[in-house]
Amino acid sequence: MEIGEKLKSARADSGLTQERVAEEIGVSRQTISNWENEKSYPDIVSVIKLSDLYSISLDELLKGDRKMIEHLEESTNVVKSNQKLIGAIIINIILVIALVMMNVLIPEPENGYFLAGVFSLMVISASVLLYQIIKKF
Repeated sequence: MEIGEKLKSARADSGLTQERVAEEIGVSRQTISNWENEKSYPDIVSVIKLSDLYSISLDELLKGDRKMIEHLEESTNVVKSNQKLIGAIIINIILVIALVMMNVLIPEPENGYFLAGVFSLMVISASVLLYQIIKKF
């Protein structure tokens, strides 16, 4: 049995509505529906809250659902997350160096549009990096 089916069954056995469960664990009713229909998966904190709310063990809730286990491994893998962040920082540094080098190598009259494009790419890249840093914390 998959996690969605287990969550739906446990909620029904507990006599709770999706709205009530959502209030108890601090998410929207739509989020509960998405979990039960396996459109998305709960994070580990929500899984623990659901386990407590439904009075079922984490083992019973999680065992047998390979996709859910993979999701939890991916979302809690700090080393992999740090590697992605370091990679993004390195790419941003390379882009800054490339921007400076292109400004030096390309003569002034010819580099206006090209540098504007590279600068735009740099701003987008820096924004993605900032988003990743904020998301990490």
